[in-house]
Order: sequence, then structure tokens, then C-alpha cells
Amino acid sequence: RGYNPSVVCVTAREGSNKKVSRQMQQISTAEFKNGMGLKIKDKIYTLVEFQHVKPGKGGAFVRYKIKDLRSGRVIGDQTCNAGSKFDSVMLSTKEMQYLYNDGDNYYFMDMETYEQIPVPADFIGENSKWLKENDTCQLMYADDDLLTVQPPMFIEVEITKTDPGFTGDIV
Repeated sequence: RGYNPSVVCVTAREGSNKKVSRQMQQISTAEFKNGMGLKIKDKIYTLVEFQHVKPGKGGAFVRYKIKDLRSGRVIGDQTCNAGSKFDSVMLSTKEMQYLYNDGDNYYFMDMETYEQIPVPADFIGENSKWLKENDTCQLMYADDDLLTVQPPMFIEVEITKTDPGFTGDIV
């Protein structure tokens, strides 16, 4: 499940414990576009490629490939009937500056609004070793849920120690 620091629980009426759910927008296969976000069985995917197929016999269908945005795994050759409906998810990427780590959370700042967002250390995972203070990172959101934190593509580091046999090796 994605991490969302700004979600506020909205109740249907004062004193009620029922949550008001936002209506998910549904799209038809006729509206498919590469790169769009889909929610299938409570998982968020991006559409890698698709093809409308109209065989000589039978009804038309759509063959498509999707990518799980949490695991990065591509699921190929899925099919469905033409005109099938899917839940649409708004995918957006924000460029944010990594500020600091307090042990439990990593703090990022939105460069437009200067809002600071804490992200749990276990959510960042292995990417934490590539984060350097004041670097610009890409944070991908599905609607309002944070999906991934991508460190910069290139980083500049200083080598402080190497084994004696490797000191002259330079790439």
C-alpha cells in the first residue's frame, strides 16, 4: 500500500465511523493510451502497450501488457473484450529536494510550495544508499498515494578507501 502523508479521514456525518469513498473514474479499452495508470484488483499498473484485435470470427478483443508500479514487474499478453471497463488512476511525478534523514523518516521538500514531506525509511528501502542531502529526486504518485522515490540518475561521490591492488584502476 502506498504512503500518503496528507490523507485526512473524512466522515459521512458527525460522529459516524463510515468513510466517504471517492468515485473511481472508469475508462473503456477504446480510451487506452500507453503510459496511463490502471487499477486492477487493488494493484496499480501502467499500460506498457496494447493492440485492438478484430478477428474474422467472433468479437473484437484487446491484447495488452501492464507493469506493476510497486514491484516493477511487467505482465505481458493479457486479453479482455473490447469495450471492457477499467478503473483509471492519475499518475504524476513531482520533483522534490531531499533534505535530511532523522533515522525514522526521510524528509523531502516540494520545490514549488516549500512543503516538507516525511517518508518512512522502510518505504525508501535500498534507494536510501543513493540519497545525498540537497539532491533532486523524483517522487511518483498515484492519485494522492506515494508509489516510489527515485534517486537522481547520476550522483557524484568521492572514493575514500580502496583495496591496495585497485588504486590505479580508473574507469
